[in-house]
Amino acid sequence: MDIDVLGPLGVRVNGVAVMPTAPKPRKVLALLALHVDRVLPVDLLIEELWGQRPPRSARTTLQTYILQLRELIGAALQAGAARSAELEPASQDMVSVSAKDVLVTAPGGYLLRGGGGASDVQKFERLAGMGYRAMDAEDFAGAARLLREALSLWSGSALADVQTGAQLEMEVRRLEETRLCALYQRIEADLRLGRHRELLGELTVLVSRYRTHENLHGQFMLALHRSGRRGEALSVYQRLRQALVRDLGLEPSAGLRRLQRAILETSEAPAPTARVLRPEALAGASRDRLVRVD
Repeated sequence: MDIDVLGPLGVRVNGVAVMPTAPKPRKVLALLALHVDRVLPVDLLIEELWGQRPPRSARTTLQTYILQLRELIGAALQAGAARSAELEPASQDMVSVSAKDVLVTAPGGYLLRGGGGASDVQKFERLAGMGYRAMDAEDFAGAARLLREALSLWSGSALADVQTGAQLEMEVRRLEETRLCALYQRIEADLRLGRHRELLGELTVLVSRYRTHENLHGQFMLALHRSGRRGEALSVYQRLRQALVRDLGLEPSAGLRRLQRAILETSEAPAPTARVLRPEALAGASRDRLVRVD
């Protein structure tokens, strides 16, 4: 089974898409796919589908959705087997697998078996982790390459074509935070490599999107200053300060104030700190104040 969630939802069994069109079965599949090879409790699925006030028929209706998904999986298993005139031994084994073996009823919930297939989330996390370790080792070229490869797996917002409830919305936010963390570190690596001019266009878009994200603004200030645009770098700081005070009632962090003073007082901007911020460090942090320039 191959699973894509970093963009539109995609689940394939034997290379054949398993994609319900109705919103609620699609939600069930998305949540199972995000927790592949783990038992997902019935209560959590019910909360995702109906919130805190599910109907009395919630469990029965959920069972109907599971049956619908199994029908799609069964059809995909048959279609995948039929595509090959001469099946290899591994394919012959797959023929004996039933939909109930793929979408399993477990004590207290359901489990979707990945069967060792590809997962874009797992690949992203592996590449990003390698990129963070390269940053720790000051291999900035390797870090930039690995993190760029990880970010290329995203084709849009996570689960872009799924109507998310409480559980899926939380998962989407988590994934988006890991994406932003990898993006910040990739830009940090590029700055270390002297690619400040190449970053200006990208950072212009990012600071417009994340109006109170301090570290992205700090990176933009550095890139501008190193490109000989000192006045614009200071203007970026002033716009950020205005947004922070207006929207959050906060002043810029001490690290960002130090960066502003350094740009005011010196002709050369200081090198950015290559401090790696792991995704787990983002838990509980505000989206726009995730990272500070220290």
